[in-house]
Amino acid sequence: MLKQTLHRAALHAENLLDRLLPRKARSGADLVIDAYIGYATPEALIVRGRVLSHLRHSPPRAGQGVLRNMRQMVSLFLTDEAEGITVCHGDATAVSDEEGYFQLPLPPGRAPGWHEIPVAVADSGARTVCPVLIPRPDARFLVISDIDDTVMQTSAYSLVRNLWTTFSGNALTRHVFPDSAELLGKLSQQGRNPVFYVSSSPWNMHAFLDQVFRQADLVRGPMFLRDLGLSETQFISAGHGSHKGQSIDLLLNAHPELPAILIGDTGQRDASIYGAAVRRHPGRIAAVLLRVPADGLSAEDERDLAELRETGITVFAAPSFDGAAQQLKRITAPV
Repeated sequence: MLKQTLHRAALHAENLLDRLLPRKARSGADLVIDAYIGYATPEALIVRGRVLSHLRHSPPRAGQGVLRNMRQMVSLFLTDEAEGITVCHGDATAVSDEEGYFQLPLPPGRAPGWHEIPVAVADSGARTVCPVLIPRPDARFLVISDIDDTVMQTSAYSLVRNLWTTFSGNALTRHVFPDSAELLGKLSQQGRNPVFYVSSSPWNMHAFLDQVFRQADLVRGPMFLRDLGLSETQFISAGHGSHKGQSIDLLLNAHPELPAILIGDTGQRDASIYGAAVRRHPGRIAAVLLRVPADGLSAEDERDLAELRETGITVFAAPSFDGAAQQLKRITAPV
């Protein structure tokens, strides 16, 4: 009941703001495409992005202050989305939803590896390229990794700390854990095994995260972030656990022949979320690797880990991922 009340109030506030600050008339010249990293399924290539009135991806400068960092981060969330816009690649088309998002399925058949797919707003000059990853045929497993406090320090377990970390820094100052970068590099085996990232962060941060990952030399891979927009049927979006579980299901269904290694942390109940995935997909999860925060495990975490270990899969839980690759040698040894 409370959630429904908050949903109605937030939707009313957004509608009022839209009336006070009306959006620009939509014409092709006004629009841009915010490109996201796409992925492949047995049936199609999924090209992804968002149609907006403009992009706010201003590059940070070394040594810039907290106030400038905050202005740049806030600007990422001040989006003006374009609904009902046709996006095309050749004869293939998709239409943006009420939050501007689109998914453009293309026929399979391209060679494995990275592809830059040209996309355009129909009947306009707005165009960009959307990267898509097609896994190699010799891939032995998927790597599905959390981002927050697993790969990059965000303090996601504390709302206040998370907001400060998110808005006070910039892409040059964010801390990527070196042990995570090393682990993902070893598991990728020079691009043989695809890496995917799942986070409760909003899609507004896709370009920001991509820049952070490039600077840290992290293995590049498609991201599965959350829509924080409001609609008549949606208040924010699925919770952290639901979003992560749904993303794991999608990726396992998209690669039905491959097992998966799941990487996360215990700060947001990943042991429970991953345990549920193991039970939903018997035989598909090869191992679970979890970073344990400095303050240790709660009683809930201990229980979740015990239940996860009872499934019989390989479980690694420690403050650092150093040594995790060695424990997975049986699973990851090249053949």
